[in-house]
Amino acid sequence: MAIQRQHGTVQPGLRWGPFTARIPLWHTRMEWPDFFQGLVVTASTAMALVPLLTTAFGLSFEEAIACAMIHLLLVAMAPILFGDPFAPGYITPVLPITIAFVLGSYDDPSERFSAMTAISLNFAALVLFFGITGLGQRFVSWLPLALKGGIILGASIASFKRVFFDDMQTFMAQPVATSVAIIVCLIFAFSQPFASFKKKHKLWAKLSSLGLLPGFVCAAIVGAALGEIEFNISWGVLVPPAGDLWDKVSPFAIGWPSLDMFLAGIPVALIGYLLVFGDLVTGTEVIKDAAKSRPDETVDIDIPRVHYTLGIRNILMAIFAPFFPTQGVLFTGMHVVLIQRWRQGRAAMDSLFSGISSFYLLGLPVIFFALPIITLLQPMMSIALSISLVMTGFACAFVAMAVPETPTERGVALMTGIALTLLDPWVGLLVGVGATVVLVGIDKIEHDAHEPPEQEDIDQASKHNGSAI
Repeated sequence: MAIQRQHGTVQPGLRWGPFTARIPLWHTRMEWPDFFQGLVVTASTAMALVPLLTTAFGLSFEEAIACAMIHLLLVAMAPILFGDPFAPGYITPVLPITIAFVLGSYDDPSERFSAMTAISLNFAALVLFFGITGLGQRFVSWLPLALKGGIILGASIASFKRVFFDDMQTFMAQPVATSVAIIVCLIFAFSQPFASFKKKHKLWAKLSSLGLLPGFVCAAIVGAALGEIEFNISWGVLVPPAGDLWDKVSPFAIGWPSLDMFLAGIPVALIGYLLVFGDLVTGTEVIKDAAKSRPDETVDIDIPRVHYTLGIRNILMAIFAPFFPTQGVLFTGMHVVLIQRWRQGRAAMDSLFSGISSFYLLGLPVIFFALPIITLLQPMMSIALSISLVMTGFACAFVAMAVPETPTERGVALMTGIALTLLDPWVGLLVGVGATVVLVGIDKIEHDAHEPPEQEDIDQASKHNGSAI
């Protein structure tokens, strides 16, 4: 029986320093709809990187599962151990940029994990610095619009390039199933005609509230019917080999990154922070809007605390399972779905933390130790990664196109995006900065830095900016 919250107060928990831990089933109630949805969606998205870990990073399937388990455990720590009121996930837009940089710069799996450690520690240092000093908002405000748009557009181009060019062989192994999944998810998430259709048909509205799940189900049915997907379900219990994983990935086992790796990874960390700040704006505004319907619960949103949480999680990830950018602030699609249920009242969801903890942590003992579930999802893992990247690419594209204000700024944004996709991160950023100074001009940059954002721009960012997973 969960501890009862008094009307209008913050959900009870255990205070430790600036953080508040809320233990599932003691401080939060079991929310069955979120538990069952998390069982499928969390498992699929958490293990989306398994095919990449086994091919490009030299892990066995079981070691890759252990790596995914650690990533999700650290993600679940954000709301449950630290008290952040967001449904966390990857910093998905920077994922294709990170993969392209690491795979293009290093050939040995140990070097690739060392590079991931360097980027993760760079990012942790960055968010802790900005959190302690409060300079994060100034940094993001200082960036010229053309450069902001170019960075986001670079993430979009890199996402599509990863799916349809770099990993074309993977796509062609399940072309119809992957295409069906992508099309269904794009329609459910972004189609304007479908949005009007949902208003008239409650069944379709409920289906679309399940996030990426309908796309997975359609892909499974079509793929099985065409022979692209074969389900070889095994029974028993899987004990993820965390010790073997440690020996292959931890800097304490394989050695710490070189200074060159730390320096080379700084631009990727900077890009990641810019995108994280957008996620913070998105997550905060979504909660504030829904809070009008929930006077029974006060949600404590503490932005510096989120920075501390993010820094700690990335340090732990860099030590135990280095893979940037798996530790971000927001799983945008799931955050919106959970907030919509929370908005319906206490009978639907007792506390926002009840829904988040049910979605993440309560399914962990089932997901990673139940061999039938893992083997059922195994043929869908490549599709899960493709969906995440394409959804990210599409979302980043229309956000990036809305940021620049003039035709010249849009041209600079395109140039920057292409440079970030095809060149090293440092070179791509230098191209973007140089093009912005030469083609846009210092006067316009200073004007953008000092001009406060319009409310319409904030609303658009809240609606569209964020991570796919």
